[in-house]
Amino acid sequence: MSKLPNVTASIFSVMSQLANEYGAINLSQGFPNFPVDERLLTISKRLLSENIHQYTPMAGLPSLLDKIAKLTWDKYHRNVNPATEMLITAGATQGIYTAINTFVGKGDEVIILDPSYDSYEPSVLVAGGTPVRISLNDDYAPNFNRIEAAITAKTKMIVINNPHNPTGKIWNLSDFEALETLLEKHPEIIVLSDEVYEYISFLHPHISFHTRPKLTERTIIASSFGKSLHVTGWKVGYLIASERFMAEIKKVHQFLVFSVNSTAQYVISEYLDSVDFNEIAKMYLQKRDLFQSLLKDSRFELMPCDGTYFQVVNYKNISTKNDVDFAKELITKQGVAAIPISVFYNDATDRHMLRFCFAKTDETLLMAAEKLNAI
Repeated sequence: MSKLPNVTASIFSVMSQLANEYGAINLSQGFPNFPVDERLLTISKRLLSENIHQYTPMAGLPSLLDKIAKLTWDKYHRNVNPATEMLITAGATQGIYTAINTFVGKGDEVIILDPSYDSYEPSVLVAGGTPVRISLNDDYAPNFNRIEAAITAKTKMIVINNPHNPTGKIWNLSDFEALETLLEKHPEIIVLSDEVYEYISFLHPHISFHTRPKLTERTIIASSFGKSLHVTGWKVGYLIASERFMAEIKKVHQFLVFSVNSTAQYVISEYLDSVDFNEIAKMYLQKRDLFQSLLKDSRFELMPCDGTYFQVVNYKNISTKNDVDFAKELITKQGVAAIPISVFYNDATDRHMLRFCFAKTDETLLMAAEKLNAI
């Protein structure tokens, strides 16, 4: 028996393996290829020689929790209790898995908005729940008529991802107001908000569930230092939720992970004293603008990118092949790896879209663009 009989190797592994085989430029997986902040390395080197290598408290290093609480206040003006409303996790993915498996049981339904990050559905399935996949609009805005029609007496949770991976879409104020109006009718539904790209938004400010008083008590928010600080391999994220939710989440977390990498927590805790998250957003905006300018005369059609470090393109002017086959051909013939958007849909919706990651050095983006412009 398999709890995940239909799960195979992820598209990220497939595309990266193919990119390695053909020596292609890898713009598929969502990780930076540039060095981390030198200040982070300096702190790491110094702290490695200190006595920081044993378990931290199960919920997280107290100094790090305190600084996240301050960060949450400074950014969102939400006052959270580090002792009872916060949890350090082994990356946001583990936090999301833990939150789902805490509250979702056999027969429960979880609404997931497609295209969606690939960890949501397996987490629901392992918990014994039923994923209910609802497509976003063509412009990747939420369709509340579809969402409302999908709600049943079995609906336990809705998963929101904002800023959105894979499309870079950001919810606006009217989206939140519409969701609040809808959920007022269903007070039993829990919201799980994946906000790992919260510090990477461009023209419009990121609206967090932290700022929505009507929903904060029923929302679990997942964040990621891996994404915000370009240290994806450190796998340090965190959850913030009301005390009644967090007490239950911690029960599951302690038997899944117990405590997270101590060295990374100590280093990040000290680094937060000097990092400026506004500068991180500016840096990624420059990279987005560079990548868009490099491709503006290509045969690819650039989709709007409001946040994250992903650029979606339409290749309908280039090929009629399905997006998976075209993405593979792009690697084998053009030497650039991307992710096909259809894999993020339950029904494999194919609109001839690819996702490129621009969290790369300028040199990498220039080389990739040269190959893409030659098509």
